[in-house]
Amino acid sequence: MFVDTARSLSDLHGNARAIDVSIIMPCLNEAVSLPHCIANARHALDLIEEQHGLFGEIVIADNGSTDGSQQLATDLGARVVPVDRRGYGAALIGGCEGAWGRYLLMGDADGSYDFTDGVAMIGALLAGADLCMGSRFQGGIAPGAMPWKNRYIGNPVLTGILNLFFRCGIDDAHCGLRAITKDGFMTLGLSGSGMEFASEMVIKASLREFAIAQVPATLSVDLRDRAPHLRPWRDGWRHLRYLLMLSPTWIFGVPAVLAMGFSTLVLAVAIGFWLGIFQGETPFGVSWSIASGFLFTTGHLALLMAVASHLHGVTKGYRRLRPTVNRLRSLLHLEGMLAMGLGQIAASFAMFAATAWYWSHHGFVALPNPLPLVLAGILGATGAQTIFGGFLLAIVVGHDARFVAVDNSPLLPVSLHHVGMAS
Repeated sequence: MFVDTARSLSDLHGNARAIDVSIIMPCLNEAVSLPHCIANARHALDLIEEQHGLFGEIVIADNGSTDGSQQLATDLGARVVPVDRRGYGAALIGGCEGAWGRYLLMGDADGSYDFTDGVAMIGALLAGADLCMGSRFQGGIAPGAMPWKNRYIGNPVLTGILNLFFRCGIDDAHCGLRAITKDGFMTLGLSGSGMEFASEMVIKASLREFAIAQVPATLSVDLRDRAPHLRPWRDGWRHLRYLLMLSPTWIFGVPAVLAMGFSTLVLAVAIGFWLGIFQGETPFGVSWSIASGFLFTTGHLALLMAVASHLHGVTKGYRRLRPTVNRLRSLLHLEGMLAMGLGQIAASFAMFAATAWYWSHHGFVALPNPLPLVLAGILGATGAQTIFGGFLLAIVVGHDARFVAVDNSPLLPVSLHHVGMAS
């Protein structure tokens, strides 16, 4: 049953552990729609208590409303949590952090979501899920509730990229109605202040191998008497850039492998013709060799950035260490990368010196093949990048010369429920 308005908030706070479910709504000047939303949330809590035996509260995460939303919410029996940091994500983060429940159900305060759809979400959490997403494509979208470009372009494209990058297995990554365990939420360390918060939660939950469920959710035309805070193109780009920022494999690793693989092939063929291993006219001349040198050094830099980004995620706690990286643990330390980089630079100087000797003993005429200079340049450039990258990795992991812990203990069990952390 919903918290009786006659019961003081101070009494509730003293007995906060008795609250099982918190329904959180971000709020910025939503006085028009709040009465409907709070009444709907109250009904949802009644159903949750009836079906699951859980007691709940309604939390309004106010982001600086100037239309009296705070007092209205209090009068209607909700608890207001002020959030100074502006933005949709910031409001939800503040509200969830201030919630007293073990299970968090969040949805917009504009009347577009039916909180009774969240009853099944709480059931999914009780059944073992760590995060339960709503799917508006399964539940139904009322005419006029979602702009066509969001419904047919933005949401499918961004959700498709998210599933490709992170294998989340959901069909509506940006549904605003979702439920998560409080322990799981706190573990993720979410920080997105804007609409990208929706993607961040799903991505980090997937990276931490949370058990993610999905249930149908309906979307209605909102009750606002003003334009929505959502800006499709701006917020779409914020989602996309967040997907890229949290996917070092795709933004750095894949380009690195392609660039280094192609350039290695070209250079290997060029070296074969230069040494006489292959006969005939080389298909890759001087221009190809120079371009391949550029591609190889760029790919090497991207590879270092991929490793740095991955270790940053591991250090921050939202990413698990890849087995491939763990197998290279003995090589991933500052001294090893310094030795490797210095070795590359020494080899580069030796090749430059040999080329200079050849040049000086052949009348200082133009070299018949600039390939040795290209190879020397590649060795020198990647050697310097390896040295700089070693220090960067040491800084990223917390100023430690060892980039991977010796014990490599796992960050968290696969499902928080399975070890009782959400109970």
